[in-house]
Formats: sequence, C-alpha cells, structure tokens
Amino acid sequence: MSAKLATNRYGKSLVRVMRVSKHETHHDLDEWTVQILLSGDFTEAHITGDNAAILPTDTMKNTCYFVAAESKADSIEAYAMALIDYILTRQSHITGAEVIIKSHLWKRMTVDGAPYPTAFLRGSNEVQTTRISRQQGKAFEIVSGLDGLNVLKTTQSSFFGYIKDALTTLPETTDRLFGTVVKAEWTYTAEAIKAGIQFNKVREHLRDILIATFAKHDSLSVQQTLYQMGEDALAHTDLISQVYFLMPNKHNLLIDLKRFGLENNNHIFVPTDEPHGTIEATIVRE
Repeated sequence: MSAKLATNRYGKSLVRVMRVSKHETHHDLDEWTVQILLSGDFTEAHITGDNAAILPTDTMKNTCYFVAAESKADSIEAYAMALIDYILTRQSHITGAEVIIKSHLWKRMTVDGAPYPTAFLRGSNEVQTTRISRQQGKAFEIVSGLDGLNVLKTTQSSFFGYIKDALTTLPETTDRLFGTVVKAEWTYTAEAIKAGIQFNKVREHLRDILIATFAKHDSLSVQQTLYQMGEDALAHTDLISQVYFLMPNKHNLLIDLKRFGLENNNHIFVPTDEPHGTIEATIVRE
C-alpha cells in the first residue's frame, strides 16, 4: 500500500497577549487569545523530516508579541491583518495564513460614581471573535463575530404545534423562559474590506441589533428568533453578506410544586445545561 500527503497546515494556538495602551488621561486594556495557521508546501517535513520550509511555531508566538507592540491596530481585525501581512511578506514560500482571535472583555471599574481610568473588571464569558485569512497576492477574507453572549427572556416565548409521537413527553407552552448562549459570525463583503471598515463600530451596532431583536421578538421557536436576528442584522448594514448563528436552547424547567400545596405560575424553575437543544443556521442576503 502507498500513501500520499493530502491537505496540511500547521501553526501556533492559544497564544495569550495582554496589551496596555497608555494615554495621558487613561489606559486601554486588550486581552487576546491568538491562533495562527500557515499553508504551503510542507511535504518534505512530513515525508523526510526536512524542516527547511518550516517556520517554528515558537517564532509565530514571538511574532504575535512583536506585532502587538509595533502595530497601532485598534481592533482584533486590524491586528490579525497585521500579523498575516508580517508573515507573508517575510516568508514568500508560505502560500497562505489564517489568524483566529478571541478578545476577552474587560470593563472599567466604576469608582466614586465614575469610570476609573486605570482599573478594570473582567466581564462575562462573552468574547469578540475574528477569523481572517489571506493567500499570497490575494485579498483578505474576514469573518467576525461574538461568542458566549448569554441571554434570557422571561416571556414572549412559546413552543407548540410540533411533532408528537409515542416518545413525546414535552408539553406545549405559550409562555416559557427562553435562554441561549449566542454565537454569531458575520462575513464581510470583498467590497467593504477593500473600502475599509470600522470594525469595532460595526461589531457594537450588530451586537445591539441582535440583543434588541432577541428581547422584542414574539418567539414561536428558537429557529424563528434566530432567523429574525439574522434578517435584522443583514438589514442593518450592507457591509456583510451573511450571518451564521449557533444558539443552544438552554432549558429552564418548571418545578412541580403541587405536591407541596402550591401553584407554580411560571415562578420557580431549575436551570439546566445538559442536555440542551442545538440550533444553528446561516442567513444570507438574497
């Protein structure tokens, strides 16, 4: 039997970068978790062990720190593009690079009723995300988004009219708790990337749209609310061509209090993480 190397790439993962930008009146704080993946002809490294074409992953780690120090990037997208450009312009044999970043949220402490300029609190588990790639001589492809956005509404959510068979035990409801942890990724158009994008501004606005739609929507299912969030996001800006969502249905189970002589009118629940429903979809512009 003979074997042949098919697709391959390699890189460095979970590179932690904390950047403090000092200004006269305040400091800014960024914490990023970075992954770099490189593509190219690395056949000999796999087949014969010849590493002549291999850029060490330790060098990639150091590149993350160097570019973070040298770059004036004000967004994870700008930082990722600077990383890719740094590598591709210096390593012509590398045919392509992809950088994936998670930005962890830090918020200023409120002290004496005002934001403190140099002290921060770690926010929720929500992260800002981007996945940027470029081939030698080609344009950037940019997918940005957010993950870990934990949201819940206590009304305007129902679920009925679904398939019922011999194994169905779930009762229909016209008033339930609806909790989910939103993962959203939007794809920027080539025209928008070429023209230039205010990434932080777009992210903030899209996040506001998703939250507002979730809160206001009279939901008949997770699927319906997911679609409406995507439709509203696409209507908000023509800079993006599609939005992907992953929205697990985090169940909150109504407790039976009748055995204790009490009615439970959507008052007491037990939140559960496992198992949960998994709903994902991509909404595209027609």
